[in-house]
Amino acid sequence: MNRRDVLRAGAAAGIAGLAGCVVPGGDDDDAAFAESFEDGLGDWEADAAIGPEVDLAEFEWEVGVSDAQAAAGDQSLRVWNEGSYDDGVTWAVHPVSVESGRAYEVGVAGQFWSESESFNTIRDAVMRLGPEPPAAEADFPKPGVNTSALGETPYGGLREPLWLADGWHEYDFEWTTPELSTDTLYLAVGTAVIWEADATHYVDDLSVSVEAR
Repeated sequence: MNRRDVLRAGAAAGIAGLAGCVVPGGDDDDAAFAESFEDGLGDWEADAAIGPEVDLAEFEWEVGVSDAQAAAGDQSLRVWNEGSYDDGVTWAVHPVSVESGRAYEVGVAGQFWSESESFNTIRDAVMRLGPEPPAAEADFPKPGVNTSALGETPYGGLREPLWLADGWHEYDFEWTTPELSTDTLYLAVGTAVIWEADATHYVDDLSVSVEAR
């Protein structure tokens, strides 16, 4: 069993209860999702990808809930990955409920923790919301891209440098959706390797706002 299988089995078997909540509300069928990892991983699933020149089984990574750092409450999502290959993405993904047959204006925000400020880009923060969960690094935005300024796109997200500050730093994006043919979107958050060094980051205080347009 590889690292991905172990983490998925642990998430499914080890934690009862819902990590996040999806709250319908308003006359415009607005929906909201909020997560601070106080109840563990819950419905979050961990995954990773790396370029074709490296077997994924050789890429070391970990995703779990930790009380070492927290932006809200007492726990956060811990994301660790190695930098040996100067490549690779590690993330966790969670479903978000919406009403199909409608288009939306979506806002997503979250807090990412870095050990210190650095002039070197050691990792990028990655966030993605779309009709399908990511399966490869190419499913996330390219470096420096944030969908807030792009208008209607197939999915929303960002890939922006971490280590911009000592401690917590907020990342956010907006997404103008096409008319959706699904009632479930998938929120993914994690880190992409840039520098050849192992690194730990934490993610917390996630929120998704959804307004019909």
